[in-house]
Amino acid sequence: MADAEDGAPGWEAIDRALQQLYPGVVPKHYGTLVKWSLGGPDPLDGISVYRRDDHWHFVSYGMSELYAKESDDPEESGWGFELTLRLARPQPQSEPPVWALALLQNLARYVFDSGNSFAAGHHVDLNGPISLTEPQTAIRAVVFTEDPELPLIDTPHGRLRFLQLVGITLEEYAAIERWDAAQLLQVLATHLPLFVTDLARADLTAEPSVAAAIAEGVRRDGSSTGSLFVQESGWQTGTGTTLTFGAKAAEGIARVLPARLSFGRGLLIDGPDRSIELLPGDRLAITHRDRDLLELQLPAPVLDELAAALRPVAGTYRLPSAPGLTVEIVKSQIRDRDGNIVAEVG
Repeated sequence: MADAEDGAPGWEAIDRALQQLYPGVVPKHYGTLVKWSLGGPDPLDGISVYRRDDHWHFVSYGMSELYAKESDDPEESGWGFELTLRLARPQPQSEPPVWALALLQNLARYVFDSGNSFAAGHHVDLNGPISLTEPQTAIRAVVFTEDPELPLIDTPHGRLRFLQLVGITLEEYAAIERWDAAQLLQVLATHLPLFVTDLARADLTAEPSVAAAIAEGVRRDGSSTGSLFVQESGWQTGTGTTLTFGAKAAEGIARVLPARLSFGRGLLIDGPDRSIELLPGDRLAITHRDRDLLELQLPAPVLDELAAALRPVAGTYRLPSAPGLTVEIVKSQIRDRDGNIVAEVG
């Protein structure tokens, strides 16, 4: 086990949970030289890695309260979770890949910087391959689920879940948007024992049984995606109403819209400054709920035309069934994990 620091009851609680899964095993542990609280760049104080026959099991230390209770919530320890990752270990690989450590630190940094937490069912498009050392991999997004071997624990500072990130393809990511993360993972479970991330695997939505299950699930359930954050989105009014979306997000919105509104559910598009709530309706109605929220009730013909206009091609599109409504698709800039622009869509 990792060496817990003096006065670190939260750290010790994580160690105890891991001892039950890996009795007598000493993992490789990667500590942080300068702690986040002291101005260091990495929010995780450490990451332990356990070697399995076919994969590496990474476990973070730092999303929960390791040393003292600092948050106001007595029920949860820190953010309420630690991150885990199971990564396929090709033979004869003897050391865990460093890029996986950086990925966990980057995800933790996003939470600490933004204040947005993760939970089971959340999913993230990584805007590129999960590992920059394996650019040909089809794994370009992640979805979160509870670690199948590490159950919820109680620590002196509150509850703690072990939240495992699972690498998925963009096609699988699209299936989650149209349907549901937990149900898709249930379908994929037979192909992904313990939800090990395998950079060498192919997209599983091409498997006939998986494709059939997704199609049936979408037809039966619709989409559980109630909101999408779209960096390049907004609206403006004048003689009419113009909705603006980034080209990269347009296709994703088009996938989710019918699977929400056709089932009587709305979809909230959250932007950095303004939000758009799209709702089913018998007639077109545009309502300003406040200065930052625009509500649109869309009848079926307008819904179909809006979905058709949401393409990754920059331009201005008018909807025949809604003369006062215009859709503007703007070019999207794709940035890497360091914030550098690496591609443009649209």
